[in-house]
Amino acid sequence: MTKPREQCEWCGRPFDKAEGPGRPRRYCRRSCRQRDYEARSRAAELGLNEGELVVTREELEGLRDRIFVLRCVLEDTERELAECADDPNELQRVFDDLLEAARAATVS
Repeated sequence: MTKPREQCEWCGRPFDKAEGPGRPRRYCRRSCRQRDYEARSRAAELGLNEGELVVTREELEGLRDRIFVLRCVLEDTERELAECADDPNELQRVFDDLLEAARAATVS
């Protein structure tokens, strides 16, 4: 039986849910908890609401680029799956490409 998983509120990584007394964990690491505290403190200094976020244009454009690449790879994957459903080696290559694009899209 697998342990229940939680998702870090800062970085989104999954981590094992803690068993026992006390408050449930919200972060996978202490550094994530610290980054979240710093972000909330800075947002309060700037007068931002909890739902608002400040990012640089470069970060936003990088994220858009990674999402575009992932969208293209997904379209390619759908097309190639229809064409190569009987070839295990080709299926492996298609999924490897998809995984590589998905991992690249999650790099911050």
